[in-house]
Amino acid sequence: MNEAFDHEKYLKIQKQNIEERIKKFDNKLYLEFGGKLFDDLHASRVLPGFKKDAKIQLLKEFKNDLEIIFCINANDVEKNKIRADYGISYEQELLRLIEKMKEMQILVSSVAINMYTGQNGIDKLVEKLKKKNIEAYLFKPILGYPNNIEKILSNEGFGENPYIKTTKKLVVVTAPGPNSGKLATCLSQLYNENKNGIRAGYAKYETFPVWNLPLLHPVNIAYEAATADLGDINMIDPFHLQNYNKEAVNYNRDISTFPILKKMLDQIMGEEIYKSPTDMGVNMIKQCIVDDEKTKEAGYQEVIRRYFSIECDLKKGICTEEVENRISELMTKLNLKKEDRKIVKPTIDKSEKEMKNVVAIQLENGKIITGKESTLLSASSAMLINAIKELSEIPDEEYLLSPDVLEAIFKMKQKISYKKNYYLNIQEVLIALSICSSTNKSVEKAMEQLDRLNNLEAHSSYILTSEENNAIKNLGIRLTCEPKFDN
Repeated sequence: MNEAFDHEKYLKIQKQNIEERIKKFDNKLYLEFGGKLFDDLHASRVLPGFKKDAKIQLLKEFKNDLEIIFCINANDVEKNKIRADYGISYEQELLRLIEKMKEMQILVSSVAINMYTGQNGIDKLVEKLKKKNIEAYLFKPILGYPNNIEKILSNEGFGENPYIKTTKKLVVVTAPGPNSGKLATCLSQLYNENKNGIRAGYAKYETFPVWNLPLLHPVNIAYEAATADLGDINMIDPFHLQNYNKEAVNYNRDISTFPILKKMLDQIMGEEIYKSPTDMGVNMIKQCIVDDEKTKEAGYQEVIRRYFSIECDLKKGICTEEVENRISELMTKLNLKKEDRKIVKPTIDKSEKEMKNVVAIQLENGKIITGKESTLLSASSAMLINAIKELSEIPDEEYLLSPDVLEAIFKMKQKISYKKNYYLNIQEVLIALSICSSTNKSVEKAMEQLDRLNNLEAHSSYILTSEENNAIKNLGIRLTCEPKFDN
């Protein structure tokens, strides 16, 4: 399969661009790193060929010249704030990321704990970090930040902050989640570095929006769809247009904060460093797109997937109508309808015909496989069994799980479960198949096909339980659901 994005070229020229930025300063650059370090699934979906671990591969290219500062907001630690995508706290995610970096022999030099006012739990976190030989620095809020520049750039502002000692020429500043104080940490370090005679610089690494793709390019619209709940809006960078007479895409928050950020940077550095927020970036995505039509189609599909996700969240009462209006506007902007996702219509047609819940999946060859709910199997379980049977060319009449096995599990669930439906969900089916594979060659052959489900598109005629949804997600299947509850 020909990819739309050249991953190897990206690693090469992205590294070169960061190296050039380092040389612009005294061989010392603070690089604010946005988005996910690991498992950047959004980027891999909208840029077919972009590897989900591309950012980590990029960092490994700098391994000997790189150190990482992690930031975390003290309020998030105290409130035990949870990352919705992983279901773990910011603190747990911080510790998980540190361990992963250590496994890859990437130096994590310190953790900046921002907005510290004596919150509960911070002492324990500092102690945990100490046991990992990582220094924790406590940063208190600065009254008047970010508007009172005179105070911020003084001994009463950044001058009061701890000065994190760094030794490498590239310092990546990242965080386990948003609003962790990455930018403030970078600026504080720049202030103190320059005060100590080191002309360190600042740059920003963000994958999206892609600054040199058109404003209405589906890849950029897909970024807006992904951040619909935050209200991020892509805009033409007015500062870039004014200074270079060239259009560049940035997002509203970076554009609105740039005048203050520019003043700070100019005063810290003693000269004008950047003329626009776009100048601060080091993004080399566009140069590595080798098939723009494929990326456009991938962008369209991502917007539709986000549309279904938001519609389901609205049905569950966990998002607002404002967010739904935003995603609907993006669908209209790209002239999309939900049926432009090919898997949707066959799913609905089958569900209406059978008058049952249905989950369908589209195989790599384009063939659509469906599964309908029965007394013994959920719709997603039936879909899974039918899909791996098709991929392993097992005849339809041959059972992977015998009715006797299913019946025994069904009866056991009846005895211990309080639920109305006792059918086997997809996790239970996977466990049952795993057990049977040790004695049944056909099941073993079918189970070997699970990897081939990765990145396939699937649709459900109803909202799946979080348990089934997570199991499908773990298989790498890109699932969407109709915004309807299971009857």
